[in-house]
Amino acid sequence: MIKIEPIKAFNDNYIWLMSTNEGLVVVDPGDAKPVLSYLEKIGKNLSHILITHHHFDHTGGAEELSKKYGVEVYGPTSSIYKGITKELKEEDVINVIGIDFSVIEIPGHTLDHIAYYSENDDNPILFCGDTLFAGGCGRVFEGTYEQMYQSLLKLKKLPLNTQIYCGHEYTQSNLAFALKVEKENIPLHKRFDLCVQSRKNNKPTIPSLLEVELETNPFLRSDKKSVQECIMQKFNLNETYNDIEIFTATRKWKDDS
Repeated sequence: MIKIEPIKAFNDNYIWLMSTNEGLVVVDPGDAKPVLSYLEKIGKNLSHILITHHHFDHTGGAEELSKKYGVEVYGPTSSIYKGITKELKEEDVINVIGIDFSVIEIPGHTLDHIAYYSENDDNPILFCGDTLFAGGCGRVFEGTYEQMYQSLLKLKKLPLNTQIYCGHEYTQSNLAFALKVEKENIPLHKRFDLCVQSRKNNKPTIPSLLEVELETNPFLRSDKKSVQECIMQKFNLNETYNDIEIFTATRKWKDDS
């Protein structure tokens, strides 16, 4: 049985701790202290470390944890972060604590960004760092908007029941922006209300389901008429727009909001 728990770090980061009877894996440990505290509390050791991209809030604690527990650090090949001991690329498959994960390259937020996907029987899992968020997507820092769009297209093709484990608790602000894009989206309104209630009770809004993201996340809906009409009107796009231009305009709008 797989258990996945969030360890809070900084203001809004989630470090994911995944465990089976074969061991424990930590995903994107930006800070070692909360991970060490939790492991000491439960009296267990770490088995592996998975990194999605080089940003410090996802890697800052990896070296300390790796040295303390003597474990490998899995992460993207040719990364700026030099603490990776097992470099991974598109279509690589790794087995950690008895779970097979396929590596998906998803550049855009950073050039080295990867995701870890497990079919996991009828309960598929995706650790996607800062590419796909609940209700949103990451900023485009190093790549291009087209790269980010194509990366999201890859993730859209995963099974609808895929559980999305992203790196930040941004959901409420993401959904508030989404409502600007799709004012008449009824599932989006319902999701926003549930999100507000969860955050009032200090409960995580993650994981989310890919099926829900496809219904309510504007960055996965550039091909939908409701999104296109909103963006065309706001940015005075003509009828020759394409889906990438719709996505780009939506992302820039979010950046400035």
